[in-house]
Amino acid sequence: MASLQRIRNHGTLLIIIVGVAMLAFILGDALSQSSALRQLFGAEDPTTVGVVEGNKLSYAEYDASIKELESLYPSSAQSEDFQTQVRYAVWNLFLQENIIRSQAEKIGMDLTSEEMTELCLGEKPHQMIASNPAFLDENGEVNRTGIAQFINMLNEADEETQQSESFQLNRNFWLDTEHRLRVTYMREKYEAILQHLLKVNTLDAEFAFNNRQHGVSAEYVMQPYYTIADSLVKVSESDIKKLYNEKKELFKQTPTRAIEYIVFNITPSAEDFEAEKAKMEGWQEEFRTAEDVTIVVNPNSDIVYDGRDYTKETIPAQFAEFAFAKGAKEGDCTDLLFDGQTYSMARIMKVGYSVPDSVELKVIVEGGEDTEIGWLDEARLKAFAAQQQLGKDFINQALNTKRGGRFTATHGLGELSFEVMDVSKASPRAKVAILSRAVDASDRTRAGIYNNASAFIAEHNNAEAFEQAAQEAGYTVTPQYNLTALSEKVGNIKGTREIVRWAFKAKEGAVCNEPYRCDNDQYIVIAALKEVNESEYRPLEDLRGQLSLEATNKAKAQYVAKQLKGVSSLEEVSTILGQPIQHTERVTLNDSRFGNAGMEPAVIGATLALDENQLSEVIGGKAGVFVVKAGAAINTNEDFQPEYEKLQLANRTIGWQYQQTLQLLEDESEIKDNRANFQ
Repeated sequence: MASLQRIRNHGTLLIIIVGVAMLAFILGDALSQSSALRQLFGAEDPTTVGVVEGNKLSYAEYDASIKELESLYPSSAQSEDFQTQVRYAVWNLFLQENIIRSQAEKIGMDLTSEEMTELCLGEKPHQMIASNPAFLDENGEVNRTGIAQFINMLNEADEETQQSESFQLNRNFWLDTEHRLRVTYMREKYEAILQHLLKVNTLDAEFAFNNRQHGVSAEYVMQPYYTIADSLVKVSESDIKKLYNEKKELFKQTPTRAIEYIVFNITPSAEDFEAEKAKMEGWQEEFRTAEDVTIVVNPNSDIVYDGRDYTKETIPAQFAEFAFAKGAKEGDCTDLLFDGQTYSMARIMKVGYSVPDSVELKVIVEGGEDTEIGWLDEARLKAFAAQQQLGKDFINQALNTKRGGRFTATHGLGELSFEVMDVSKASPRAKVAILSRAVDASDRTRAGIYNNASAFIAEHNNAEAFEQAAQEAGYTVTPQYNLTALSEKVGNIKGTREIVRWAFKAKEGAVCNEPYRCDNDQYIVIAALKEVNESEYRPLEDLRGQLSLEATNKAKAQYVAKQLKGVSSLEEVSTILGQPIQHTERVTLNDSRFGNAGMEPAVIGATLALDENQLSEVIGGKAGVFVVKAGAAINTNEDFQPEYEKLQLANRTIGWQYQQTLQLLEDESEIKDNRANFQ
């Protein structure tokens, strides 16, 4: 009753609390459904991959751009690393486009349709067009007519044609090319403006010239830091903190995670080897006798039979002597072989014939001048075919066409005709069917490994217990520091992006809820989250070793300075420190290295500030402690040539200044990067 009375007494307050909670619930659901409400209440659209200078990249646009770019490459080339590069390329293009666009709008810079036409079809096409084999004719010149016809085909295609796969591929290819060309040329226009503004004047050139002309000789004594015992100096916590605060801006970072992980290799068991052997033995008779060997080979073998012509060098090594032995004949078979991982056997399908090792080709141009390519062996034929984007039958056609014969291969937007001018001496070949199977872990074996990893997680569900138990069990625990939300993988293990996602959602000290199957199920990985770092700057603890060494070296320089107090000659310095006097012929402000001591900019600057025969104070360098005595000035007598010096200085600095400007623009731009939520 007392409880009910208290509720009645606070009824109004409870109504307000419940009402606010319900309103929050309703608004939360509404915000997830309505872009207008999200905008009204300042909530972020969950489908936005990124925002640059107020321009949004939606997931639909991001995904479509990725697929368009991927469609331009064969699926066989699309590895995990390739897909990472594609995603980066799409994001980087979006970044550059909008950063340059925002600057272009401020200065009234634009790219007209006339300029785009000139870039593609003008007398001097842009390098992106001129260097792409798909846009070149048989003479290596830009095929303006072909490009114009190609664009017209895309613009005038009927509805049925637009639905075809080839049309979509061509359309994606052109849209990607046009988009990249537009962004690249806008960037080049902006760069040209910057280069016009960032000019080198005569005073700049004269200053650089004088720095090179004026120098001094010097003698010096150096004591390396490592020769001074750490016990001779004292570095306090406040010294390290002071150094950290002085350099803090150098330690900016994005949020990171530190994890530890264990990798369970998926390897076949003894039972798996026995099972695979039994399968191969079961196919052995059919393999030896089948009229159509592809029926048994192609569905079951790791090496399909496609009628290829093997040489003694290109056939798998274990079958070289068998296939090319004296007396080898069609129908011969090997016994079942085993190399520790793979069971295999081979059957000769054709032997005793030869194919040329190389051919001399020329391109045939109807109504034009033929182009001789020269001699190409099989490796060079492959390289030539890839470079010119020729059809897959090109190599076989080239090697199997007789002297004087002609053949045609697809090429970019059209076709190329070739003539075989000559063929080399033929070498022995053989057609061999190979039934080969590498032993893989069975589903039962994989399940056993997975269950062991799951049991380990269940029994050790915090990072401390995880690490200790792993060591006791003899597992290798691998640390991974500085994971970012955009890290593609853990260590060098493919398919571990999901672990990165988990690390950025879990709490510090957590262990993953279940094992992760990685690299096409070749590994099982479990992980513990050791550290969550959301700080804008790297924490002092992560840098303690580096800062402690730097602070210790500073203290050692002060220690040496006390030892040398009152010393007036370099000979005395040498005696006290037990280090030899060294000599450097000439030091200028343009130098980066000081004598034999390496990169020592502070020592160079201090040396050039000395009068002749003046002894320096103790200088704390990068590698050790220095005392320098300046010698005579050594100047050259070159004539100052203003235009030459300006050109040299511009070549050294303009590109660097432009890159710095672009980086500054990126740093100053309003960028919201949500890519980690979508990959």
